[in-house]
Amino acid sequence: MAGQAPAAAWPDAARDADDTLAWLRLASAPGIGPVTVRLLLAAFGLPQQVFTQSVEALSSVVPRKLAAAVLAAPGATLNQALAKTLAWLEQPGNHLLTLVDPRYPVRLLDLTDPPPLLYIKGDPAALARPALAIVGARAATAQGKADAEAFGRSFSLAGQTVVSGLALGVDAAAHEGGLAGEGGTVAVIGTGADRVYPARHLKLAHRIAEHGAIVSEFPLGMQGFKDNFPRRNRLIAALARGVLVVEAAARSGSLITARLAADLGREVFAIPGSIHAPLSRGCHFLIRQGAKLVESPEDVMEEFGLSVQLEKVTNSVPMRSKVTDDPLLAVLTHEPLTLDTLCERSGLAPEMLATRLLELELEGRAERLPGNLFRSLS
Repeated sequence: MAGQAPAAAWPDAARDADDTLAWLRLASAPGIGPVTVRLLLAAFGLPQQVFTQSVEALSSVVPRKLAAAVLAAPGATLNQALAKTLAWLEQPGNHLLTLVDPRYPVRLLDLTDPPPLLYIKGDPAALARPALAIVGARAATAQGKADAEAFGRSFSLAGQTVVSGLALGVDAAAHEGGLAGEGGTVAVIGTGADRVYPARHLKLAHRIAEHGAIVSEFPLGMQGFKDNFPRRNRLIAALARGVLVVEAAARSGSLITARLAADLGREVFAIPGSIHAPLSRGCHFLIRQGAKLVESPEDVMEEFGLSVQLEKVTNSVPMRSKVTDDPLLAVLTHEPLTLDTLCERSGLAPEMLATRLLELELEGRAERLPGNLFRSLS
């Protein structure tokens, strides 16, 4: 960015062991969260200056119990965490950004609780690029994953970094799309940056780190606890200028991300689906709440003045509204249907129908229900 030194010229804050110890000590003090850390920094300066204060001085900003916890001498656990972090930082591509690092993404400062520390694998500059987030169901349909990948590819080809959460389903597909263009992709994770969850995404995580960044606010070694993911979602919302929800159930973490994005003044977009599809309910709820209904990448990118880029990206997107040439897909709905009904409406012979239904099941585009009923998942 104009007016800033190249990233290579910036000293990595984590290379100063004393400075790193002070940041880790402050961020990991019992009962101390990002909001309290920011209050202490605003009042006293950098962490090392915080630790020169008395309990009485800190108590003017935080409750006395928290002040005592901050000033407690670091124990073996913290010293082990420091050693582990310093060893991790010796590995190529690993970075630790503090709130005062010039590379810290400015958009995260819109949060009331920006993380004091960001652990990054990859290029920290990826977090400062114009970005669009894509989120959705882990148990996404084949069509949902195809949409996420196609929209992600289009965004990335238009120079937008694709932000998502490395989860199964929509997230993984969005990252794959982001890797196809110059915008690249950023994965915000709910574990320590030295872990990959789910494990099956190990190769994908390596590719993301090579062509973008993996970012976490959690200390190294942190497992994927349930409460971590809502915290992760707020970072996804903050890093992007807009959030697209591809598929989501009525109660979905993607709706949390969308709400957080709206609260931050980001644009929210949602892809509609069948009224009978459970994974369309969350998107329909968002649309009723004011999210923009989208059917193509143009619908998203025109909001940000990116129409000049559309010619090269629109032909790659499989649209839900296109009429299919498959006679079975043309009649298969989200409402369960019997074999006799499908045979009558599709015109397929029973043996051909059975073969085609099995193929669609294996592709994740159809589901067999009790009573030998079938419904579409796309």
